[in-house]
Amino acid sequence: MVKNKMQEIEIEKMVLHCGGTEDKLEKSVKLLEMITKRKIYKARSTRRIPAFGISPGKESGCKVTLRDKKEIIELLKRFFAVSDNQISKKKITENQVCFGVNEYIEIPGLEYQREIGILGFEVDIVFKRKGKRVKIKKIKKGKYPKRQNIKTEEIIKFLNKNIGVEVI
Repeated sequence: MVKNKMQEIEIEKMVLHCGGTEDKLEKSVKLLEMITKRKIYKARSTRRIPAFGISPGKESGCKVTLRDKKEIIELLKRFFAVSDNQISKKKITENQVCFGVNEYIEIPGLEYQREIGILGFEVDIVFKRKGKRVKIKKIKKGKYPKRQNIKTEEIIKFLNKNIGVEVI
């Protein structure tokens, strides 16, 4: 436990996202709605990528952001159960963790849906310390020093203690 409350680590948000165009995008939206039961944001492309059939202004992905701490922890326990509560150290960087779930049917509590098929998605978890709002607010914006960033080792301890994840 940290003596200074301003040094405590907490989860700021979790972002689930999928890529794809046309049919795959619709399936991805259904998948994220099934997992989170929330409205999904569709992202539009700003570049042209002919290999993937993407042109500017075309919908090319979807995402949903979760900020409720209890819901995030429950979902993370289910997502990490897919990989036997293990994660590679490569997937942890300063202030965040990013990993993928290859097939949603491996997640406990979810069953195969014929209209979705077999799809995967990515999970981004963003961590913060108290006082980060000072950097974000519009009026009387303050500085957020570099020492307030959360190091990889601190994230590993947090995941191990709160979610029971082993880092390999």
